[in-house]
Amino acid sequence: MMRSIPIATALAATSMAVAPALAQTPQSELPPAISVSGEASVSAPPDLAMIDAGVASDAKSAREAADANNNAMAKVLLALKNATIDDKDYQTSRLSLQPQYAPNRPGQSTVTGYRASNRVTIKLRDVNKVASVIDTLVSAGANDIGNIYFTVAEPSKLLDQAREKAVADARRKAEIYAKAAGVTLSSPLSISEDGTPTPMFRVKTLAAPATPTPVAQGEETLSITVSVIWGIKTGQ
Repeated sequence: MMRSIPIATALAATSMAVAPALAQTPQSELPPAISVSGEASVSAPPDLAMIDAGVASDAKSAREAADANNNAMAKVLLALKNATIDDKDYQTSRLSLQPQYAPNRPGQSTVTGYRASNRVTIKLRDVNKVASVIDTLVSAGANDIGNIYFTVAEPSKLLDQAREKAVADARRKAEIYAKAAGVTLSSPLSISEDGTPTPMFRVKTLAAPATPTPVAQGEETLSITVSVIWGIKTGQ
């Protein structure tokens, strides 16, 4: 399972500074150029996972719901500790205590009880442990398993590879146009990346306490699109 995700960061300031200058130059004074876009993708298996899990507790009173939830969450946190997950790799992400109302009652709503919820986000640096950690959470009492996020912890090297390939792809396209037009390319006048999202590959998984949890890690594809304006040699 693959998902293509555009990535964007600023390229070198020296090359990026050319674009505004071109935009401000009158059309009649623009140097001869060929404008193209280049694309490239690099795929890699994820090496970092984030699990969102927690405990929801219902009771007649707010105090009872909170106490039950605190006791249940303490067991979940202890289970994470016993699973040799570092304290720095899990933290509370949300706490809530809300009244519950009787459904389908006309007129004024009646409070029938309270629900307390405590959620924790767990970072796993070994994605092979995702299934076992989910089973550990469920066995410890977690009854609200949310999303699982897979990603590449350090995508910089992969992105740099994609950048090189994208510029090469732009040159390939520009050379085709240059040959067809009977001209010769010179140095690029500007290079810019398109898009702004952060690389992330998400998979939803359902946890079942009776059987091992199936998890599909998939493969993350980091894609780059660049816009390049190539100069054309003159005076030949």
